[in-house]
Amino acid sequence: MSAFAPRAVLFDLDGTLVDSAPDIAAAADRALTDCGVAPRGIERICGYIGGGAERLIHRCLTEQLDGVAEQPLFEAAYAGFFRHYAAGLTDRTKPYPGVIETLDTLQSRGYALACVTNKPARFTTPLLAALGLADYFSVTVAGDTLAVRKPDPAPLLHALAQLGVEVAQATMVGDSMADLKAARAAGTRVLCVSYGYSPNARLADHAPDALVDRMLDILPLLAG
Repeated sequence: MSAFAPRAVLFDLDGTLVDSAPDIAAAADRALTDCGVAPRGIERICGYIGGGAERLIHRCLTEQLDGVAEQPLFEAAYAGFFRHYAAGLTDRTKPYPGVIETLDTLQSRGYALACVTNKPARFTTPLLAALGLADYFSVTVAGDTLAVRKPDPAPLLHALAQLGVEVAQATMVGDSMADLKAARAAGTRVLCVSYGYSPNARLADHAPDALVDRMLDILPLLAG
């Protein structure tokens, strides 16, 4: 393998690059209220983020990570969530501290960058554009780009194929078990951030290559 071969870093979006929980929680609670269900609040909803919009709404309705709500109720809440979220996509969402500086540094060092998220493209594309993040990424794989989402490794492998980078030269950066499992299954290195929406103990139990407290902390790990 050439020492000058391209290198890639794949980033999750929600809970990794941006703190979107306030807007996601607000949209979910409004959808629940529309359906006559008590709002869950941002703290609880944070623990439900990470498996895509469908899983989020099932979790909000059942208050169980693997729960499945009755179909008519789910469909009503799901449609309501999309409607409310589209109306307030970036009301309070913003990049985490150090994200812009990290992306600037990696871009200047010649890394190929991709965003691999379970968020649907209808929200991913305008959110990245509105927050000034879109131009950093040569490839964006959204939750509906393929037929499967993380923790399936296919979105990561698809991104790397588009970038023309080998699996052994890639690192995934995320905050959830979905990111960690997808990276492990794909065969990439995986760095997890501690400030996201998944319990740190759960991530640590599955031994990521590193668990960092700040986005900027990934830079020496990549250099090393």
